Amino acid sequence: MEKRKIKENIYWLGAIDWDRRLFDALVPLPDGTSYNAYLIEGSDKTALLDAVDPAMADLLLSQLRDTPRVDFIVSHHTEQDHSGTIPLLLERFPEAKVLTSPKGKTLLMEHLHLTEEVLVTVADGETLSLGDKTLRFIHTPWVHWPETMVTYLEEDRILFSCDFFGAHIAASDLYVTDQGRVYEAAKRYFGEIMLPFRAIIAKNLDKLASYPVDMIAPSHGQIYSQPAWILEAYRDWVLHPPHNLVVLPFVSMHGSTRKMVDHLTAALVARDVRVELFNLAVTDIGKLAMALVDAATIVVGTPTVLAGPHPLAAHAAFLANALRPKAQYLSIIGSYGWGGKTVETLAGMVPNLKVEVLEPVLCKGMPDQATLAALDRLADAIAQKHRENGFQ
Repeated sequence: MEKRKIKENIYWLGAIDWDRRLFDALVPLPDGTSYNAYLIEGSDKTALLDAVDPAMADLLLSQLRDTPRVDFIVSHHTEQDHSGTIPLLLERFPEAKVLTSPKGKTLLMEHLHLTEEVLVTVADGETLSLGDKTLRFIHTPWVHWPETMVTYLEEDRILFSCDFFGAHIAASDLYVTDQGRVYEAAKRYFGEIMLPFRAIIAKNLDKLASYPVDMIAPSHGQIYSQPAWILEAYRDWVLHPPHNLVVLPFVSMHGSTRKMVDHLTAALVARDVRVELFNLAVTDIGKLAMALVDAATIVVGTPTVLAGPHPLAAHAAFLANALRPKAQYLSIIGSYGWGGKTVETLAGMVPNLKVEVLEPVLCKGMPDQATLAALDRLADAIAQKHRENGFQ
């Protein structure tokens, strides 16, 4: 795909990765992804913002074949999918300087072995004139690494946001055309990599609020030509209370835990509490991360294996602990054959969650009427907590 014009002397470059289905050997990519770079040709100087994953370097270099000179390469973020091709770009444009945040300089030297001579650090709020176009660099730490920053093009009111507001989508459309599809992908993206840094992201949103933005151009996914809705979505995900939602990741070996999960789900629905189930044997962890963005309560369903939780349940607990969602309540349900310490083990795996633990429900063997009654009491407790907090 050739470079594409956004505005006069402003171009999208990059690669659409239609086939990629896994990111960082961890994150599912059901819709592929894109690696977006942007070329800004000022009257005096030319800047390239970000690069592409090294596997697709040839596409970017081909798009730049008619560009005689690049004076600046802006590295918003050090990870390979954004900056990995910079060494090849410097071979093509040896006169270029790489602009980055102070922390980015150290990371670029460590990750890509760039020499100090080619690196120039920019301060938070610093501007750079390209002649008739002015770039303003805004530090946005922990979106989602400590060195990240964004670039604001003042004359055209475009925010080049790197991972901020990104979405893993492979699409031929340059701009967002299906808002519902992009909303889901952006929420998945937020849940997978941004959720642990909500407090800092809130400060970054405040920092960007003073800039009039007509367009947001992220490094993954399509360009937001009407950015108000994605800004509002981020404010919801970051700042608003959790929703009236129970997220229930579970695994069942011989059906006992599944019977408990189904009974609790029905009991919660009868009490006007939304539930999202995730069978950990088959689930997409990106969907689980996305649901955790809104969850008020997490209930983990697990059988006992060798005196502890099933490994898939332990993995879900580890994931929730790493993502640090807004959830305020936690419980555990499941069955065991002869004994164990499932509750103690799982509870010890989530020290980052600031939650109230509601009475767990475990049974020996198949659930009986006493177990089902305990699940009803758990549903009562959850529904009451959600009502008391006004979760919608």
